[in-house]
Amino acid sequence: MKKKLASFLLLLIAFSLAGCGNSSVKGSKAETKHEKTTIDYLAFTGSVYPAELAEDLGYLGPIKLNLKGFVNGGPESIQAAATGETDFGGAFNGAIIKLLATNANVEWVINYYGTNEKTFFGAFTTEDSEIKTARDLIGKKIAMNTLGAHGEFIVKEYLRKNGLTEKEIKKVTLLAMPPINIEQALRKGQIDVGLINGALQDKALERGGLKLLFSDYDLYGTFSAGGYVLNKDFAKENPNTAKKFVEGVAKAIEWSKTTPREEVIARMEKIMKERNKSEDTSALKYWKSYGVATEGGVIQEKEAQMWIKQLEQEGQLQKGQVKATSLFTNKYNPYAKK
Repeated sequence: MKKKLASFLLLLIAFSLAGCGNSSVKGSKAETKHEKTTIDYLAFTGSVYPAELAEDLGYLGPIKLNLKGFVNGGPESIQAAATGETDFGGAFNGAIIKLLATNANVEWVINYYGTNEKTFFGAFTTEDSEIKTARDLIGKKIAMNTLGAHGEFIVKEYLRKNGLTEKEIKKVTLLAMPPINIEQALRKGQIDVGLINGALQDKALERGGLKLLFSDYDLYGTFSAGGYVLNKDFAKENPNTAKKFVEGVAKAIEWSKTTPREEVIARMEKIMKERNKSEDTSALKYWKSYGVATEGGVIQEKEAQMWIKQLEQEGQLQKGQVKATSLFTNKYNPYAKK
């Protein structure tokens, strides 16, 4: 009888320990373990974007960003993510859609920059320029940071909205140029129009002698213009890391909206100095906002549809080739649930 009682008690203790073990795992760190704690990326010269801000604010937890180099434009950044050279990349949403239409190995997960009345992509001429209308641009040179992205899309939309035919649009020369060189090239007469945004825009206007021909805000109003993509293999193999990354970026976007501008700029200066000792941080003092239209960078169907329509107009996409809702996911973004 004593042996049976002892056996019963041992069995009861074993079940109790097993139960405790299961309850301790549920909701614990083991359940939210980040599979990979280093994320490879390429930075944009002279700028600090939400992913870097998220890391510095501690929103990525144990995850660290590994800087592999710098780019001047988004297409290069997202192409690197598609090939697996990096784990994420950022670009203008139209460029993302073009890439996704080729079945590239990425998923669009959050928006990280946009346009509003204070933060916009502007097309500038010199004050003494004879260019006054869209038709005056025929035969002229327009410089932007990269081709096939934000700048090219808004130039062509401006020309179409002002009555130019596709044949006439082809007579407008579009040039890719490092953003930091565009203002100087414009003042020297090497180009006729320069597309300038962000801090470089304010710095150029402060020096005087330039005038705004048009902006993307004139064309579209307030909208989220660019997003981050994750390499699909990375996201599949590291779902908790992917979720933490998007969550951190979303929080950083909201932090930038609610924090005094001077504090945001100071944080950016710190990040830039730490990542590259030779970068000039002086332009950061002109920063106003990231311009993201939605809370936490949540992606909206209409933000994809506007660029699908333009790509179809240009013949870069066939009518109905892609559907807006199939191009993005908000599954990692906690703000989407709101």
